Amino acid sequence: MKKVDLNGTLVKADIVDLVYEKVGFTRHEAAQAVEIIFDEIKRHLAQGENVRISRFASFVLRKKNARRARNPKTGESIRISARTVLTFKPSKQLLASTDQDTNEDTSDS
Repeated sequence: MKKVDLNGTLVKADIVDLVYEKVGFTRHEAAQAVEIIFDEIKRHLAQGENVRISRFASFVLRKKNARRARNPKTGESIRISARTVLTFKPSKQLLASTDQDTNEDTSDS
């Protein structure tokens, strides 16, 4: 059964438990399967590749140019170096399901 931490957050251990319950793996096999999936996602991102999981989301690497910015506390001009950032882009299906869940929660009031 899915346990939720105090902040209502699904954590990796919860995913392992779900794989254990729904697929019938041992807990060790479920943990290995989840770890393999996360490792592959990390490996492809580290190689500069985007990762797309159909009907769920995409992990997209974006290059950001160097730029000048201002320190809000001191007003000092600072240089921010060029970098690559990782963005999470939910699929239309994921957005629709979360919107539907939100609407159901508010309609109960």
